[in-house]
Amino acid sequence: MQKNSKGNLLLIFTRNPELGKVKTRLAKETGEKNALEIYKFLLKHTVSVTKELKITKRVYYSEEIQENDVWNNNFFEKRLQKGGSLGERMKNAFLEGFQDGYQKIAIIGSDLFEIQQKDLEEAFAELQQNEFVIGPAEDGGYYFLGMKSLNSALFKSKNWGTSSVLQDTLKDLQDHQVKLLKTRNDVDTFKDIKDHPAFQQFLK
Repeated sequence: MQKNSKGNLLLIFTRNPELGKVKTRLAKETGEKNALEIYKFLLKHTVSVTKELKITKRVYYSEEIQENDVWNNNFFEKRLQKGGSLGERMKNAFLEGFQDGYQKIAIIGSDLFEIQQKDLEEAFAELQQNEFVIGPAEDGGYYFLGMKSLNSALFKSKNWGTSSVLQDTLKDLQDHQVKLLKTRNDVDTFKDIKDHPAFQQFLK
């Protein structure tokens, strides 16, 4: 029996904010404590740009589901990432969403300061007309991936966290209708934040 179709679903992948386990590349320059504070700052920003979206939002934690944290249960469903590699965990989250009857599903991380609510609304609008919507990141990865049906190839044979992810993903989609969004910079290293006014409070 087919489940009721439910429209749009946003998957938000996040790491549990623990000292020494988040933003490890950034921590080499800022120290682990500052890296953790910067990550918490980014989490709050992600909450602020997603909580008012008129769609279902699921937060996928890396280690364990946390109650009474920045992700308010009134706005966000909470799940645990399942799988070994990042690709496997993302694929399983998409699979769960499609099995639950959602028609358009997209994933974002929680380390993008440049994104606003209207950007996500526009990205979902693009998914009406296109099979796939991708937001390229300046480091060669992507910050947004949306689709209308599960394409498992996108989550296999990728060197996650490297500059080849976007190109390898687009190669998998060369026979499909793909809309590319504006390229944006996610926060991974010191150079991503050193001149940005919003992050100076952590760099004093």
